[in-house]
Amino acid sequence: MSIMVIGGAGYIGAHVVRLLTERGEDVVVVDDLSTGVEDRVGGATLVELDVAGTDAQERLELVMRQRGVDSVIHFAAKKQVGESVERPTWYYRQNVGGLVNLLSAMENTGVVRMIFSSSAAVYGMPDVELVTEETDPRPINPYGQTKLIGEWLMADCGQSWGLRWSALRYFNVAGAGWPELGDPAVLNLVPMVLDRLARGERPRIFGDDYETPDGTCIRDYIHVLDLAHAHLAALDQLDGEASGRIFNVGTGTGASVREVIDEIGRASGLDVAADVEPRRPGDPPRLVASPERIADELAWKAEHGLPEIVASAWAAWQAGPRPVRVG
Repeated sequence: MSIMVIGGAGYIGAHVVRLLTERGEDVVVVDDLSTGVEDRVGGATLVELDVAGTDAQERLELVMRQRGVDSVIHFAAKKQVGESVERPTWYYRQNVGGLVNLLSAMENTGVVRMIFSSSAAVYGMPDVELVTEETDPRPINPYGQTKLIGEWLMADCGQSWGLRWSALRYFNVAGAGWPELGDPAVLNLVPMVLDRLARGERPRIFGDDYETPDGTCIRDYIHVLDLAHAHLAALDQLDGEASGRIFNVGTGTGASVREVIDEIGRASGLDVAADVEPRRPGDPPRLVASPERIADELAWKAEHGLPEIVASAWAAWQAGPRPVRVG
């Protein structure tokens, strides 16, 4: 039997594909390569396909039958918050429509095991010290709403035709498990800072007047390799009794924007003095996960702290096409 990884040529997906391959699983990757890279899938089979396309359901069914797929891990989604505000209908078509195509293909082929890439964006701006899975989800942008709808849709499929699923709500993913699998997109804080340094520019901080110890936003940073192991733990749990579980994937410890930038300075030896710019709308002052449920139910915990996250991200960036000039 095979495991299908949707979006497996992307940043997080490629780490999961490598771990699955290393433990001897037969893996087929489906990716439209809009942000993924073919070289990242290693020896896994790659099917180039947009799951939101008009013929996606039929093509997915064909691959599922041909490869004997019995489980799916779904990463493929558009994830830029600002873009989702500007293009809401397109985001719903991509993220929700793509999931509908995938679940329809699974229903028609009898594939009933699914791990879903959700997001801390479903919580919006919760006024709590630690976000638990019981925190009321109130997304504040179309991206977060598409992820919450995805969870609802899987729950409905579980009741209707027996889908066995879990959703992982990620917080801030960074780092690299291997230098060649660093984050290729400049969308999150660590690669954004490294991109600025590579351009000979100063990092940027969006707002330093929040009600936090140093005035900058606090987030929960999770190493991408820890996150990849969480996917395997959630997939293995589907062999048991539990289904329809939602898990935060985080560390329970927050780091401020300024602390992350300072850590990049320590890892690189560079001057990382930052320019402070106005706040971005919709940024909560603090968003930190409680990892208690995933620790209790999956025996999973994060193994890497912020210094290791940043050091691995720095090594991966320097191994990439635009290394920062040092010295």
